Formats: sequence, C-alpha cells, structure tokens
Amino acid sequence: MVNLIKRYRSFLVVLVCVGLLTVFNRGIGIKALSISARSFVEMLFIIPPVFVLLGLLDVWVPRESMIRYMGEGSGLKGVLLSLFIGSAAAGPLYAAFPVSAVFMKKGVSFSNVMIFIGAWSTTKIPMVLFEFESLGSAFALTRLLVDIPGIIIIALLLSKMGGKEEIKQIYDNAEKIDPCS
Repeated sequence: MVNLIKRYRSFLVVLVCVGLLTVFNRGIGIKALSISARSFVEMLFIIPPVFVLLGLLDVWVPRESMIRYMGEGSGLKGVLLSLFIGSAAAGPLYAAFPVSAVFMKKGVSFSNVMIFIGAWSTTKIPMVLFEFESLGSAFALTRLLVDIPGIIIIALLLSKMGGKEEIKQIYDNAEKIDPCS
C-alpha cells in the first residue's frame, strides 16, 4: 500500500488540489475535472494502438535492420528515415516517447532518436497540409526550411554535448522500460 501511494503521489496531490479548487470555486473545479476526463478518454483511444504498433515493431523488425538503417553508421539515410517516420506519425507528442524507447532498445542512434522526436513534434504531415491550406505555401515552406535543419542541428548538438555516460544511462533506462506496463 505504501509503495502504491509513493508511486501515485503526484496524481494524489493533483487530485487533492482539484478537490480543494472545486470546494472553493465550483465552476473552475468542474471545468478542470471535465477537461481531465476528456483528456483521459482521448488517451484511451490513442495509447492502445500505439502499444500494439510498438509490440509489432519490437517483434517484426530485427535489431540488425534498425541498426543498419538508423544506427550509429547510418548517416544521411538514418536522418531521412527518422525525419520521415516522425513526420508520418500520428498522435500527440506523448506517444513518441514509448516509440523512442523501443528505438533505443533496437539500437537507433541517439541523434536519430532526437530527430524522430523533433520531427514528430514539428513536421507532422497533417499539420503541414493544414498550414499550406490555412496560412499559405510561403509560410509553410519557410517554417519547414527553418525547422528541418533546426531539428537536425539540435539533435547533433545534443548527441555531441551529451556525455557518453549520460547517453549510455538514457539507453540503459530505456532498456528497463516495458512500454506495455
């Protein structure tokens, strides 16, 4: 019981705070609860398919293939593949982190994992199409021409500036994660 409370203490603190908020300002408290409930339902529809895809990726794609195409020696091929997979991905950014953990377990280089997360957060295909339609091609193309090199530069800087021990620890932590638990 104590371990359960320790594990979920942040959730319990937030729950108490929302409860107090509801007592002192019922309208805002109810609104906070309804937004939380909507987000929870949204997550119920997003997370299970992500975990199914992760399981399939883990079983169907051999580690050697991931290392060859996205590992340390993959070069431009790995960068382009990371950009494409991140841009083609569906779902909110929080779904990218379990995928990144599986990528790390499969031997994807740290810079390519960072490129994947950067692409997922900024260059999603539906978002780019929306920008072309709503904001015009000049804006959309300019943003892509700034964002794509920016993602690559930041990923390479993180890889170079992050110490080998620190990156190794991140990979070790990814190995410990069971994305399905």
